Amino acid sequence: MIFGWFGKRAQRRAPVDALFGRVAEASRRPALYTAGGIPDTFEGRFESLALHMFLVLRRLRELPPPAGDLSQELIDACFAYLELGFRNGGVSDIAVPKRMKKIGQMFYGRVQAYEAAFAAPEAEMLVESLRRNASHEGAVVLAAYLRGAQIELGGLDVEALLRKEALFPVFETQEAVHDA
Repeated sequence: MIFGWFGKRAQRRAPVDALFGRVAEASRRPALYTAGGIPDTFEGRFESLALHMFLVLRRLRELPPPAGDLSQELIDACFAYLELGFRNGGVSDIAVPKRMKKIGQMFYGRVQAYEAAFAAPEAEMLVESLRRNASHEGAVVLAAYLRGAQIELGGLDVEALLRKEALFPVFETQEAVHDA
């Protein structure tokens, strides 16, 4: 009986893990770090992951159930990934909870800042929000990319989010600069 439960849980988690994998993969696109101005550091990679997670979580919030459950499972998968990164990076078992608490605060702080920026009537607020963690020029390009990604995600329901291979548009730096 107990082994059956683990099998069902694994079946339930597989689509969430696959979705998180696509989000994480999109967050590691080299152009985000070159033309997008995100520093290629742990903090920069966290920033890019937070941006992509924010967009998917924002879309899930707009959808009917079971999107709320999926949203929480996606957050859980993200934080499990981050925790594993700390552990693989040699952070001690005693220090991991402290680091995870700090990462959680940073993540939710960014989500709040990006939500306010997306809700603001001035497009410049998103650029200003991004300048805290990306280069001046890169923030303009990133803002255009994020707006485009938001539009693409806006057409997806829960099933499409779980199944679509490429969730995010290609990071087209030249077009993004001209559109901004």
